[in-house]
Amino acid sequence: MTDVDPRPAAPAPEGLVIVEGGPIRLELLPAVGGRLHRLRVFGQDLLRTPADLAEHVRDPFFWGGYVMTPWCNRIAAGSTAVGDELVDLESNFPDGTAIHGQVYDVPWQVRDDGTLWVRGGGAGWPWPYETTIRASIADRVLTIEQTLTNLGAGPMPGGLGIHPWFRRPLEVRIPAARVLTSNSDPDAPIEPVSGYLDLRDLRRMPDDLDAAWLDPGEPAVEAVWPDLGIRVAIRARSQAGVHIVAASPAWLDAIAVEPQTHLPQGLRRHLRGESGGLHLIEPGGTMRLVIEMTFARLSERDPG
Repeated sequence: MTDVDPRPAAPAPEGLVIVEGGPIRLELLPAVGGRLHRLRVFGQDLLRTPADLAEHVRDPFFWGGYVMTPWCNRIAAGSTAVGDELVDLESNFPDGTAIHGQVYDVPWQVRDDGTLWVRGGGAGWPWPYETTIRASIADRVLTIEQTLTNLGAGPMPGGLGIHPWFRRPLEVRIPAARVLTSNSDPDAPIEPVSGYLDLRDLRRMPDDLDAAWLDPGEPAVEAVWPDLGIRVAIRARSQAGVHIVAASPAWLDAIAVEPQTHLPQGLRRHLRGESGGLHLIEPGGTMRLVIEMTFARLSERDPG
């Protein structure tokens, strides 16, 4: 018998949308960016989840797991010409950048099949778009599918990603040979992994790391919660490519491990024709990012 729950996602008290099956229960919060509020596996909370839902509004960047689009991570605030269009963004982060897109804290809608969706654009981003997120569970696999559709009349550069804060302590493996050494430094180099940036073996992530790993292997990430006896294999796929951003602020009781379709400074990279830039979406076109998380107990065989 498989751990499948055939029931569709349904609204729950406090405005949550619940998706559950077998040992997995996911709670999403449409009112605040369609974000992942809680992820419980084998009865254990794996995300940094606030006791009060309003904390997601007060501090939208450091709880749960939120959608990043139409760009991920940092791009430059201010005016940037993109063909005949002008991107003119305000900073929303203390370092002066425009970070994590436009939809991480806005209200989303819920369709009958449990898909969460919102339309965005404006506020300095000249292209209208629609983005969705849908979660499903089969056996011990949580699948999260994101889409970004260009509703404008011309091509739109875009990106997709999700930003989960996983509770510490945990050990992480990212099987990638190249790394962008700093997400906050716009001039940081891409180098072969070495030293503390080499996460090809499972280990505790060093504190205050904030970097991006290019073209990870299969699976893209493995993580273990030793105290909880749980492990996960994370796979990700997109026609735009996949990179893994990770951050481990020493002051926080969680680390971020973020599958996304481009590197930080994705707009600049796109304009320069560099690898890791935003993906060009034609009018009416849709890009997708599919993330699969396969869970197992440490006492069981490899989660696959």
